[in-house]
Amino acid sequence: MIWQLDFGLVILMILIAIAALQVRDLLAAAMLLSAYSFTLALLLAEMGAIDVSFTEASLGSAVTGTLFIAALTGMKRRSED
Repeated sequence: MIWQLDFGLVILMILIAIAALQVRDLLAAAMLLSAYSFTLALLLAEMGAIDVSFTEASLGSAVTGTLFIAALTGMKRRSED
């Protein structure tokens, strides 16, 4: 394992999580959460857990992101608070 790569991915995950919490647009938040899941899949693959990485990439970023975006079609895109 390359610790610099692990550290960089963890920092990137923290930045994506903070951005997902701060953004007002719900579609952008759903996309950022999918990016968070994909970054986690990259981190898991680099650590050697390939099977868990494939599961996270397919379910965490693809399926969940698609379901979030499908749920947003019937809602307002922007948060009101």
